[in-house]
Amino acid sequence: MSSNIPWPHAPVHWTFEPGTYMVTAGVYHKEALLHTPERRDVVLAELCACALEFGWQLQAWAVMLNHYHFVAQTAQPSSLTRFLSKVHGNTARWLNREDQQPGRKVWFEFWDTQLTYESSWLARLKYVHTNPVHHGVTQVAEEYRWCSAAWFKNQAHTSLYATVDGFKTEHVSVRDDF
Repeated sequence: MSSNIPWPHAPVHWTFEPGTYMVTAGVYHKEALLHTPERRDVVLAELCACALEFGWQLQAWAVMLNHYHFVAQTAQPSSLTRFLSKVHGNTARWLNREDQQPGRKVWFEFWDTQLTYESSWLARLKYVHTNPVHHGVTQVAEEYRWCSAAWFKNQAHTSLYATVDGFKTEHVSVRDDF
């Protein structure tokens, strides 16, 4: 094998099949740039608007101080890079104007996983809904307004909510070292 073949430094995104995906994106150097309610509001609003624009149906989301997760279904998985490029570009420009730091790198990269088994999907729904509890920012996920826990509790069919709520997430493998 040739030694001059470059090693990929970013995760490979195998978004070929329509379906449901879990996505995680992190702030560069894990810096807590989303440290105010207004900043998390801007990221969540942009995430929701771009999901709608690119045909991604959000099922769960959590915007934290230095990263976010979401679970969404799509018929156009190849649009993920464009979708997140728009979210990251728009929010980075806004954050950089706020901090008077034009050109600063805000977002690092993102990781995606297609969820092909029902149990994997259910576990990740629970994981994302309870991410604020996992990170110690609240004891009750439904009280954290930048995650979907309260929305899911109010919108999901009672049996789906009970199933997801009862799911164990201790063994879920998610990149979440923030």
